[in-house]
Amino acid sequence: MNELQGGPDRAAQRAQVEAALADYPHIGDDRLAALIRWFRKEASALDVGMIASNDAIAEPYRKFRADHIDPLTGTDMVKGLLLAGLAAVAVVLMIWWIV
Repeated sequence: MNELQGGPDRAAQRAQVEAALADYPHIGDDRLAALIRWFRKEASALDVGMIASNDAIAEPYRKFRADHIDPLTGTDMVKGLLLAGLAAVAVVLMIWWIV
C-alpha cells in the first residue's frame, strides 16, 4: 500500500503517537524519546498533518512541538553557519573571478 493511503501499520503508529501526546507532558523518558524519534525520523507529512488536525490532542501536541521539535538546536545553528559561510565564499570567489 502506498504511503499516501496510509495503511494499518501507519494508522496504528499514529494512534499510539496520539495516545502518547494525549498524556503529554506526563509521559516517561522512553516514551518521550520514542515520540521525538517518530516525529523527526519516521513521520510523513500526512502523519503530522493528521495528528495536528486532531482537536482532541491539539493543546498537548502544540506544547510537545514547542518543547521538543520546533526549537533550534546547536546542530541547526552549526548547519546554518556553515551554509552562510559557503555562500560567502562563493560570493568572494565570484568577485575574485570577475576582477
